[in-house]
Amino acid sequence: MAILEIVTVPDPVLRKIAAPIDNITGDIVKLSENMVDTMVAAHGAGLAANQVGVPVRLVIIEASLSPKGKKHLIILNPVIVESAQEEVGEEGCLSVPGFYEFVKRAGKVHAKGIDLKGKTIEFECEGQFARAMQHEIDHLNGVLFVDYLSPVKKNIFKKKFAGQKK
Repeated sequence: MAILEIVTVPDPVLRKIAAPIDNITGDIVKLSENMVDTMVAAHGAGLAANQVGVPVRLVIIEASLSPKGKKHLIILNPVIVESAQEEVGEEGCLSVPGFYEFVKRAGKVHAKGIDLKGKTIEFECEGQFARAMQHEIDHLNGVLFVDYLSPVKKNIFKKKFAGQKK
């Protein structure tokens, strides 16, 4: 496997809406394996394909957050079906290094997608698992956690990252 480069703000791929995956090819399987290695090496809780420069609807969620807690979740074409119980929690992002802020999200979500074998999978997510699922699906829609911040906090973010080049 390989460790991929994680793109950071303001790289435009982070704002692209990712394309659905229609066929599970060897390239998709290899990308997912490399994304797992990349996420683990970077100590992340999740990773979306566009964070490694590939705008397709693929996310990885850290094993410790998954319902079974043994394997990293690899989800193709994930969607949130239902959400409830708003809560605030701190978030960071591998594509926004060194910046953490509190964000309001649903405390519970029902999500679904497909696995690498093409089987539909569904999850009842709570707590950090729900937060990670929403965060990664946001990436696939070109949304960053900083988009949820108040105008004052967005200005702090913009000042911190203003000098960064893609």
